[in-house]
Amino acid sequence: MAKNLLIVESPAKAKTIEKILGKDFIVKSSFGHVRDLAKKNLGIDTENAFEPNYEVSADKKKVVSELKKLVKDAEVVWLATDEDREGEAIAWHLYEVLNLQKKETKRIVFHEITKNAILNAVENPREIDIDLVNAQQARRVLDRLVGFEVSPVLWKKVKPSLSAGRVQSVAVRLIVEREEEIKKFEREAFYKVSGVFEVDGEKINATLNSRLNDEKEAKKFLEACIGKSFTVDAVTKKPLKRSPSAPFTTSTLQQEASRKLGFSVSRTMSVAQKLYEAGHITYMRTDSVNLSNDALSEIANTIKSTKGEEYLKVRKFKTKDKSAQEAHEAIRPTSIQKESVGGDAGQKRLYDLIWKRTLASQMAEAKLEKTTINIEAPDNKKFIATGEVVLFDGFLSVYRESSDDETPKEIDGLLPPVKQGMVLPLLKAEALQGFTLHPPRYNEASLVRKLEELGIGRPSTYAPTITTVQTRGYVVKETREGEKVKTAVFTLEDEHVKESSKTINVGAEKNKLFPTDIGKVVTEFLSENFNQIMDYNFTAKAEQDFDEIAEGKIEWQKMLADFYKPFHENVENTLEHAERTTGERMLGEDPKTGKPVSARIGRYGPMVQLGSADDEEKPKFASLKKGQQLEDITLEEALDLFKLPRTLGEYEGKVVTANIGRFGPYVRHDSKFVSLKKEQDPMDINLEESIELIEAKRKADKEKIVKTFEEDKDLQILKGRYGIYIAYKKKNYRIPKGVDGAKLTYEESKEIVDKAVAKKK
Repeated sequence: MAKNLLIVESPAKAKTIEKILGKDFIVKSSFGHVRDLAKKNLGIDTENAFEPNYEVSADKKKVVSELKKLVKDAEVVWLATDEDREGEAIAWHLYEVLNLQKKETKRIVFHEITKNAILNAVENPREIDIDLVNAQQARRVLDRLVGFEVSPVLWKKVKPSLSAGRVQSVAVRLIVEREEEIKKFEREAFYKVSGVFEVDGEKINATLNSRLNDEKEAKKFLEACIGKSFTVDAVTKKPLKRSPSAPFTTSTLQQEASRKLGFSVSRTMSVAQKLYEAGHITYMRTDSVNLSNDALSEIANTIKSTKGEEYLKVRKFKTKDKSAQEAHEAIRPTSIQKESVGGDAGQKRLYDLIWKRTLASQMAEAKLEKTTINIEAPDNKKFIATGEVVLFDGFLSVYRESSDDETPKEIDGLLPPVKQGMVLPLLKAEALQGFTLHPPRYNEASLVRKLEELGIGRPSTYAPTITTVQTRGYVVKETREGEKVKTAVFTLEDEHVKESSKTINVGAEKNKLFPTDIGKVVTEFLSENFNQIMDYNFTAKAEQDFDEIAEGKIEWQKMLADFYKPFHENVENTLEHAERTTGERMLGEDPKTGKPVSARIGRYGPMVQLGSADDEEKPKFASLKKGQQLEDITLEEALDLFKLPRTLGEYEGKVVTANIGRFGPYVRHDSKFVSLKKEQDPMDINLEESIELIEAKRKADKEKIVKTFEEDKDLQILKGRYGIYIAYKKKNYRIPKGVDGAKLTYEESKEIVDKAVAKKK
């Protein structure tokens, strides 16, 4: 039996490390955290210095039991969880749960899973850093206090099943406030004029240096250009240098992978985790831009051998954030000599991005020359032509950083040679209508950047926060088509101004974050009643406090005590005195009945109501359709919703109806519900289309059933997307590994269910 037991978080990481350390080590995984705060009674003793009550998670009891057996046979236990606060906390929890002794336990950390890094870590063990553990405990306890105390207030004052969170609620606030800015924004039209000039048979594209306000001004300007001589007023050439960006941190990797690869923030982290565990890149949760001396040396040698000495410029980037730990490294390949890696397409693409960015960070600046030509135009205006020529590509030969700018400036390449005073013939000029743009909505990448700017969250929290606000239903990520607008176009050609029209798409959005009605109402309620936790500065200050706890400068219990007393009083006061908030908006009266029509948040989400609670007749309710919002739904649209459910006809002697429910639009037949397709509307679906849906659902359900039992019709063996499982009384049960679900008898199936139920108790 091996004398050394080494414990890491993930099985993939365990496999890679076991290959490195050989037969003297058994490497096992804890599969993440093994225990957490108890779910009952807050899990924190607020009267006793915020003492946490931890319990082993139900799904980790077997893991802990197996690790305890291995600990008994081991002489030394190595805790090799990740190097950040979360990893330190997992190591401490393992130490406590496994009843380890200090003399037999060693804590090791490494930035990368390579032979040198692992062996070096084993040669330089340390003790568990309790300050790092306490920083994580403080974060976990603070988040539990906020979530467990504020969420019930939302259930009572807004809607059941809602949740609040210290970071998630502030992230939603950012999205809600941006939406409010957009709603207030008034779009203005303008005309942009472009001209095509000729010199020695070559064309020069130029743009007028000022916008024109309306059609009249645009037409007048083009008419003034008829028969006009266009003289070159000035030609300027200016040398430019462009420097490469720093190597990736967590947030810059998330942003660039979103722009260049179209990855969501959570996908970026999932793929990066796999690359790290396979030993291809350094640790992927970091806010440092530092590179080790060994890495710098290897990168320099690679640049010299593949590109040449003139392409090398060694840089030591410094992290702006004071809380970043320079001992940690930026995200880089573990070996720059490895230009590509195996794995799936996502891993290959993300690795390629990291490899190029890392190499480029140590390369020479690009040298360019920018030429600007000013051409005189009527009304003291000027046409401006610009071109850029790359004199030395430097780092640009490897990598170009993307931008969030949604209207990138087009730069021409080399311009034909012209001199001041030359007269250029105008071949064509065009005035195109455009519109001013509202502030851009956040996408996942730009939201990460904003959170980082405000000091909210840390590398480990960006992805979970953005995922949480979407799964909670406060924010949706959507692509919206925009508005088709018919615009006027004026073209000057052959000394004649011609008018035509062009339809353009205004306000289209791709993969942007939009607040839902519930997100808006919850944000309004929290901002009015819990201004402390909704304050950007408070959230950022909490992060600073966690940093100081990690450095041993302040006590974590004192930080929590300073926060909790006024916070708890605020919760009690809000429960007692705050008005219920539903975002209610009166839309008018129903012309037929004279009853009031309103829109608000109901038990199952946004809805409209016909009548009031005081009426003798019970009010009618209807859910909003996708795309409808409380703030702009009209009386007519609301009244249309009360036409649901629609009776479509009969099928097999039973009525078919169409309606909208808490899970979206559906048709109902024989007490069964079938969801509509995305493009289908309950207001106009017909009987024939509904029958197609009903039959398709029957076919899918039939293919799903593997086995049923005469003894109990509630007990079924079904086939799902992840394999065969047992379904019983609206609950699902996993079939043990190695058991053929299709061959299970009634007694065997019932035994699996009974055991699972008993285990949960």
